[in-house]
Amino acid sequence: MAEWLYEAGIGEQRAALVDADDRILVAAIEPDDAGPLVGTVCAARLIELLPARRGRVTLADGGEAMLDTVPPGMTQGSALTVAITREPIVEPGRAKPARCVAADAAPAPGPDLLARIVATGHPVRTLRPHEPDRLEQAGWSEVLEEASGGEIAFSGGTLLLCPTPAMTLFDVDGAPPVDALALAAADAVAAAIVRHDIGGSIGIDFPTVQGKAIRQAIAAALDAGLPQPFERTAVNGFGFLQIVRPRPRPSLPERLRADPAAAAARAALRLIERSPAGASLHHRLPASAFRALTARPEWLTELARRTGVVHLLESM
Repeated sequence: MAEWLYEAGIGEQRAALVDADDRILVAAIEPDDAGPLVGTVCAARLIELLPARRGRVTLADGGEAMLDTVPPGMTQGSALTVAITREPIVEPGRAKPARCVAADAAPAPGPDLLARIVATGHPVRTLRPHEPDRLEQAGWSEVLEEASGGEIAFSGGTLLLCPTPAMTLFDVDGAPPVDALALAAADAVAAAIVRHDIGGSIGIDFPTVQGKAIRQAIAAALDAGLPQPFERTAVNGFGFLQIVRPRPRPSLPERLRADPAAAAARAALRLIERSPAGASLHHRLPASAFRALTARPEWLTELARRTGVVHLLESM
């Protein structure tokens, strides 16, 4: 039976849904500065009216969000209550603000990562730093490398994952025969989309295959591996297929690539926090991760509180 492995890390929460074979099915990281979470209800003020009765609002925490539909009769400067429907997303070259709708509910925070995984119904195991590293045993570092580097190996080939402002792209590479390669890639792409929680528009460039039957088989393999809801096109004559899924929050690749230095710093803190008693307190970090840590002294304060010692960090 699958279970969630959960850690309340420094600067982030992290979790992985792991199956009975100790494979990661879904991986998730929620940084502490993720912005307003989906389901958050908060006070806002309309600061700009946009075409099609859309608007831009400031939130109680000082952030901004795009309002899907301005209530009738509301004018610029009006106060209202909103519910967040999509979290802020940083894409290559731009940052997309949160999206919201007008709401009548009382202000309340949206469910965080722990609350969301509890709601799935799968058992949740909370991991402690002094315990065996179950996440790493299941391949946590490998999944993070997939997300940040984009290369995903599968039997017979490789996927290259590339988030772009327009869509997340998967390029399939491997040895012939192309029919078998494309079918194996379809299974691998479906698993990767779920594992990295990729939503929005997704494009897959399969090798060019001949015949309607194999193109339908590729699409059927994706249908079998992807949970609803989603929409897709057929595989066209050039081997391209497009999928559209809900996108309430950034995918794992988008999380890590939005601020690689901070992501590396949080990963380093995880390893340092797990250092056994008596290990060296002197740690050398990549320059970018070191700068990210020194810019967030509260993370170092929390590290000292959790471990009971002061760690000495320096840049490589």
